[in-house]
Amino acid sequence: MVRHVTAGVDETDESLAAAHWAAREALRRGAALRLVHAGEWPVSPAPSAAEEPGPRDWAEQTLERAVRSVRAAHPGLPVEDQLVPDSPVTVLLGEAEGAELLVLGSRGLGRAAGFVMGSVSQRVVARSPGPVVLVRALEACTDEHLPALDGVSPEEIPETPYRDVVLGMDTRQPCDELIAFAFDAARRRGASLRVVHALGAALDNAAEGRSGAGHDTELLADEEDLMAAMLRPWAEKCPGVTMSETVTAGRPAAELVRESAHASLVVVGRRTRDTPVCTQLGSVTHALLHHARCPVAVVPHS
Repeated sequence: MVRHVTAGVDETDESLAAAHWAAREALRRGAALRLVHAGEWPVSPAPSAAEEPGPRDWAEQTLERAVRSVRAAHPGLPVEDQLVPDSPVTVLLGEAEGAELLVLGSRGLGRAAGFVMGSVSQRVVARSPGPVVLVRALEACTDEHLPALDGVSPEEIPETPYRDVVLGMDTRQPCDELIAFAFDAARRRGASLRVVHALGAALDNAAEGRSGAGHDTELLADEEDLMAAMLRPWAEKCPGVTMSETVTAGRPAAELVRESAHASLVVVGRRTRDTPVCTQLGSVTHALLHHARCPVAVVPHS
């Protein structure tokens, strides 16, 4: 079976940005790219009665435009396209089963506003069996890299270093899949990995059971030791990845959003809970997807 990265395509600018991000990721992985457009279109009228293009015709044109754009930017990348007449959520969840990575556009309001999750994206992220990356509109190759000297684009100097990959970690719920994904993302980019553990409410709760001015410092030191011990085996497996670790008293969502302003990718785990209505994302992941300033990878726990 051919290894591939899949991107969901629709008529939005966010979708096109996701397709191009997925193309670059496919190249980093040595994989093919699969572009998929899904929809439940009404049955077309008889050819003699059809005067205007129908919904399926527009869908075909949308997919063709995305394919042409990606192939023009990456002529050596194998690109497969698929138009599927079914529910987008159902189709994308099925695609996630066989893909190394699923990439979706987020309905954003611009660079400052970050993400505004659509119902399809939110449902897919919450239920996907594999990692999903959300990409905002206008995300470009240059955003993944550090600024080049004299304003030269990273596209002109491919060796321009990538911005850091940021991993949001919780020592109370360590996840091998999450850590492995973050180290792999940093390795493929030749980027540094910055691991952030924000205690937030955990520090508040601990304060209720401790006394003395040094209890916060003691807890932070304990968490630093615990995180270092958890990450040590992974650092030994990936000696080429430069890693830094930060334990902070801040709130997880706020800290990760702040870190995203200078990152090429933020990696978080997916914590979900089932309700009678739908599957919901955890509060930190949900907040990050709304406000992050760079692509966000959501990795499901085992």
